[in-house]
Amino acid sequence: MEPVEVLANFDLQGVVTPQRFTFHEMEYRVVSVGRRWIDEDGQHILVMVPGERVFELVFLPGSGTWSLRRWDAARPRA
Repeated sequence: MEPVEVLANFDLQGVVTPQRFTFHEMEYRVVSVGRRWIDEDGQHILVMVPGERVFELVFLPGSGTWSLRRWDAARPRA
């Protein structure tokens, strides 16, 4: 996993929603949030950015830090 800087919103129930993140000196705007799950690594959130690229962000609530676990290359357009 690679550390990343994430701008996120927290609602009144504490649910976190990423808005943008920086990876390899590029800023990505989150256009949709998909599946979420929690395991021993933290809170995983799948996000889609423009160009239909999917990233898996991992949030560690105890430290407030974020990491990028995986990402998909741009999908070919039909």
